[in-house]
Amino acid sequence: MKKTKLLFILLFFSFCMQAQQNDIESILSKLPDISYEKLNEVNGYSTFAIQVKQAIDHSDTSKGFFHQKVYLSHKSFEKPTVMITEGYNVNRNRIYELTNLLDANQIQVEHRYFGESIPDSLDYRFLNLKQATGDLHRIRQLFADIYSNKWISTGISKGGATTIYYRYFYPNDMDVSVPYVAPINKSYEEQRIYDFLDTVGTEECRNRIKDFQIQILKNRDKIIPLLKFYSLGAKVKYSYLSLSQAFEYAVMEYPFSFWQYGKDCENIPSKTATIEEITEYFLSVSSLTFFSDEFIQRYSSHYYQSATEMGYYGYETNEFKGYLMELPTDSNPMALFFPFEMTEKFDGQLLDDVNLWLETKGNKIIYIYGEIDTWSASAVPPNDKVDSKWFILPRKHHGNARIKSMTSAEKERLIETLEKWLAIKIPSKMD
Repeated sequence: MKKTKLLFILLFFSFCMQAQQNDIESILSKLPDISYEKLNEVNGYSTFAIQVKQAIDHSDTSKGFFHQKVYLSHKSFEKPTVMITEGYNVNRNRIYELTNLLDANQIQVEHRYFGESIPDSLDYRFLNLKQATGDLHRIRQLFADIYSNKWISTGISKGGATTIYYRYFYPNDMDVSVPYVAPINKSYEEQRIYDFLDTVGTEECRNRIKDFQIQILKNRDKIIPLLKFYSLGAKVKYSYLSLSQAFEYAVMEYPFSFWQYGKDCENIPSKTATIEEITEYFLSVSSLTFFSDEFIQRYSSHYYQSATEMGYYGYETNEFKGYLMELPTDSNPMALFFPFEMTEKFDGQLLDDVNLWLETKGNKIIYIYGEIDTWSASAVPPNDKVDSKWFILPRKHHGNARIKSMTSAEKERLIETLEKWLAIKIPSKMD
């Protein structure tokens, strides 16, 4: 009798899951301007790869359309929905930790002009944050009647910044926003980056970093031949930048990358290390291939956004006079590289407007930053004028400033905030 009852319960749950899956598929088939492909179920989610028809210019559809790549992970119509605002391309569907915490549905959106979400005619004039957040708003509208419970947006790094800009342009689309390690700059050349690199860690560590940079530059004649063989093995080329230029940029990038991903000063090679040891360590921290043709092409849309609206960082080179042969030392070269002629000028009005809005009206936002992450230099600064929460995680960096890395007290504070703002009870406290 008990076995029969158990079998009935299992069959009932199986039937319910199948019915709900059929329901979401039926609904998707009736949505306007989308096509979809059913994927394998993931951790109890019915998953779909979706193409959403988007206007290139949301204010003038005569400019044409493109298709934006979206992943839907559906669990229940009654549950909250987390929108992942990616800053770049999306290679696969994955469930984010906030989605797991809230036991929510998830909609993961590839950023326009990245990956597969590229118009046939690549007109960069329409790669701006107003249009990019317009894409997100369109998706929110498409799914509004399907998921009527609470909505939360989240993203990491540039995706986290996109979460913040989305909240600025469409403040009523989301109930809560949770950006991770999200830089919001204040100018074309973000000066706070330099202040951060001059003060982070101990003075001894900062001196070791600079000494190592000089050590690399002094040995360029021995290191660059090794880099040529490394580049051949990596199958990368250097034509937008020469290998010598890429080498110097990578040396200048070294402190930024060192702190961004929380490297250990004790691992910096000594002055007696071999050229091979120096080179191997250098490449493990500051990627030379980041300055290759392939990566410059891959991130061209990112560089365009940074150069026109979002701002970026540069390198202080004046302390390396006599060691640099390619880069200027009388001005700070920017970390921006283009595979095309860049004619657009930077407009800082959006940064001014967003920073002011965040100071006075940026409510119901949970900021998560790593204390030693270089990008925390341009973190949205905490203030008590808005109803938002900040989590600056001690000794955490760009890659591990996450909820799973929080202390028990930090997790409790975050969960209490989410429960209050969303008016829900979170089923799991998350290990």
